[in-house]
Amino acid sequence: MSPDELRWWFEDYLDACNRHDLDAIRDRLAPDVRRVGAPGGADAWLRDTAALLVAFPDYRWKRITVVTEGDRIAAHLRTRGTHRGDFGGVRPTGRHVGIAVFGFYRVDGGRIAEYAGSADDAALLAQLTS
Repeated sequence: MSPDELRWWFEDYLDACNRHDLDAIRDRLAPDVRRVGAPGGADAWLRDTAALLVAFPDYRWKRITVVTEGDRIAAHLRTRGTHRGDFGGVRPTGRHVGIAVFGFYRVDGGRIAEYAGSADDAALLAQLTS
């Protein structure tokens, strides 16, 4: 993909995330996708995403900056959502939360093959328990 095509591909991926369309998200993941510090595979990625969306049913990702080079994407995102379900052992609080996320993606054949980033449950939990 060209840099512009990769950027548009990522916009489509974020749109699928914001629609909470797990099937569309799966279509953009390699079956054996690797994640630094988290279980690998598309099923694990989707399981984690589904749990997040149950806990924060209005969760959204907003693009701040996206840089592409070759088959790689560097993204600075801002997230937000309202705590309506159990998350990390914390019962629903109704609190609004938001975190900055910095992610690095490698895309192969139109699917995320590798991910490393700063999205971290501890930052969300800190906002729920402070």
